[in-house]
Amino acid sequence: MNLTPTPLPGVTVVTGHPHTDARGSFARLFCERELAGVLGERRIVQINHSRTAAVGTIRGMHFQRAPHAEMKLVRCLRGRVWDVAVDLRADSPTFLHWHAEELSPDNHRMLVIPEGCAHGFQVLAPDSELLYLHTAFYTPEAEGGVRHDDPALGIRWPLPVTDLSPRDRSHPLIGDPFGRAP
Repeated sequence: MNLTPTPLPGVTVVTGHPHTDARGSFARLFCERELAGVLGERRIVQINHSRTAAVGTIRGMHFQRAPHAEMKLVRCLRGRVWDVAVDLRADSPTFLHWHAEELSPDNHRMLVIPEGCAHGFQVLAPDSELLYLHTAFYTPEAEGGVRHDDPALGIRWPLPVTDLSPRDRSHPLIGDPFGRAP
């Protein structure tokens, strides 16, 4: 596994190297030893899977507030997505900056999104599936979100938005007092 830092502190691209032969391929999706530099003392406590049917759909931008903040490790198992992390850490030099990576089974990338960052994605291929590894348990009362189209963020989504849940549509703007960071 290669670990490549991004301009956002703690947001890291992990690229795997599958072994391929005439039968197919084998790839390591997670290795605690190889990811020790980004995980630190954290441990994976929950693994989730999502499937999104329609191209152009956006899910996000989600986070959990302290003390339930979580690091997410996100990998695409099927299809293709534009995966986005937004730095919501007020003391960070990259506060309100975002970074995106295309994730697909073919590019073998995983995005590490640390605590204090929001996460979301846009589907680029039908029936895209993501695998999420979390370092904290989901806690409904700690969940938060910011709007995918918040002008304070200026995220450049690659496609027109075709679907957005009512929950994601109702996330506050950053300037809204209810849109506070985690």
